[in-house]
Amino acid sequence: MKKIINQGTDVVEEMLGGFLSAYSRHFEKIGEYNAFRYKNRRKGKVSLVIGGGTGHEPLFSGFCGSGLADAVADGNIFASPNPQLICETAKAVDEGKGVLFIYGNYAGDNLNFDMGEELCDMEDIKTAHVRVWDDCASAPKERITDRRGIAGDIYVIKIAGAACDAGLSLEEVVRVAEKARDNINTIGLATSPGSIPGLDKPTFELPGDAIEYGMGLHGEPGIERTTMKPADELTERMYGELMREMQLKPGEELAVLVNGLGSTTLLELCVVYNKLSKLLEKDGLKVHDCEVKSYCTCQEMGGFSITLLRLDDELKKYYDTPCESPYYARGAIRE
Repeated sequence: MKKIINQGTDVVEEMLGGFLSAYSRHFEKIGEYNAFRYKNRRKGKVSLVIGGGTGHEPLFSGFCGSGLADAVADGNIFASPNPQLICETAKAVDEGKGVLFIYGNYAGDNLNFDMGEELCDMEDIKTAHVRVWDDCASAPKERITDRRGIAGDIYVIKIAGAACDAGLSLEEVVRVAEKARDNINTIGLATSPGSIPGLDKPTFELPGDAIEYGMGLHGEPGIERTTMKPADELTERMYGELMREMQLKPGEELAVLVNGLGSTTLLELCVVYNKLSKLLEKDGLKVHDCEVKSYCTCQEMGGFSITLLRLDDELKKYYDTPCESPYYARGAIRE
């Protein structure tokens, strides 16, 4: 696999070095760890730390900044950051009001962040966590806590960051973040594999015109391998799955994300939203805001995901709060 890198073993450190050099006015590295914090973060509030495996850019590094996360703990490619790194990241931004960790629901992340919280407890740092499990194709609803976290991370981070900056207590920030998490669902499909920098083979294989419906972000098996179909057919099926999962009613308001997985072009993503917008309108659903971008990726994986966030007045307030980072910025939503 052709990659513009040096040695695969150095790619995370060199990526982070380049990022922090490019945006040194905003961020600073935390010690010798693969972690960084936002320099101009608001003081005297609950701190938000996010993180997970590198390789999903701009998630997680691109979602640190004003109104977003205060710091990011970066793991190796598709691997969780270690507990000591997680603890040091929390210590670097703790304001005495508590630290909230947000990350995707994967076994390695769950284990390491739990251990990181134990280390924080030994440092007298109050912590809490919210695990994102928006991938409704990865487990049935009765096993929701087994579901993976994918592009829905974006909305949970956005809303939690705004809640932290609003001065809410740790318990209230957790409540708001969990409320957002529990009103988000995502489903995706892969048309071609991604890869791990430094390795010669892709993370999985898809022969001919095959696609993997419900594919996980690291190449985890989906729920069905089928043949490529027109964009409208793919979109209609995915929308139907989300509707069955969420039981959306006419008049409800949504934030919508059509997310590319790495190599899918903006042209293709807009074709998807062209169909999706018509389906939403037909069902009487109101789109409060929409994004058609690649935020949660798997290197050069082909494919896309659709994420829906059901909004109420409280969630809309935090969603609409302006935020800014090098790869994600929101102004106030105006009707």
